[in-house]
Amino acid sequence: MKISMMSYTMARGKWGKNPSVEELCKFTQKLGLEGIDWVTTYEIEPKEIRHIMDDFGLKTVCYTFFADINFPDKKSRQPGLDKIKEGLVAASVLRTDKVMLPIGGKKEYSREESRKNVIEGLKDIVKIGKEFNIIITVEHFPDIKGPFLTSSDVNQAIKEVPELRITYDSGNVIIGKEDPVKGFLNSKDYIVHSHFKDWVISENGRPGMDGKLYEPALVGEGVVNYKSVINAMRQAGYNGYINLEYEGKKYTPENAMIKGVKFLKSIMKEN
Repeated sequence: MKISMMSYTMARGKWGKNPSVEELCKFTQKLGLEGIDWVTTYEIEPKEIRHIMDDFGLKTVCYTFFADINFPDKKSRQPGLDKIKEGLVAASVLRTDKVMLPIGGKKEYSREESRKNVIEGLKDIVKIGKEFNIIITVEHFPDIKGPFLTSSDVNQAIKEVPELRITYDSGNVIIGKEDPVKGFLNSKDYIVHSHFKDWVISENGRPGMDGKLYEPALVGEGVVNYKSVINAMRQAGYNGYINLEYEGKKYTPENAMIKGVKFLKSIMKEN
């Protein structure tokens, strides 16, 4: 398994206000990473991003973007499907083999209703993905109203859409009151990409299914036992990329990446 840069982690800092693909690539190289997961292209032409990455010898490991398909009928889902096709065109230019769709819930739907709506949309999306030879993935999204929060949620989607795959999020499964190791093992045969993030329990934060509130933390400084997670992934033969995701305020994005990569590399050497 390999650690990858997630543009989202950096985009909340100075880089996100004034995108510089060159600076991100330089920093990625400095950290000893070989790939970037682009979370949107920040209105930069995908071809321009690819050319710059080629100059640095980097690859796009995944392309993440947003599209709303949480509707009960295909006509309402169609604008989202059109947007996803545009995203797949961008992903093809970036030369990645997978995309990730973050999907939250809506107040007017129960989790089960949202899951049903989205799964129907995903049936069409994987067909479009095949036209581009690109794998469609969904993640455990940290929304207690969302359709995909636990391993049973994403496994249900896989059962109904067999060509769909999973981006495992070791932190977000906790919001669903699920142990990260169990969350991985329950879906391990379908996981092709991963996000590592962490949480601390707080008086202010994102609500979990357990009634607690969670604030973002740097990997290794929160509630996730990363030694156990990495050990389980290694034993299962996971050889994909792992995004280091940081949403907290304790560190700058740059310092968070430096500390987080150092921590994860040390854990990986131990296992």
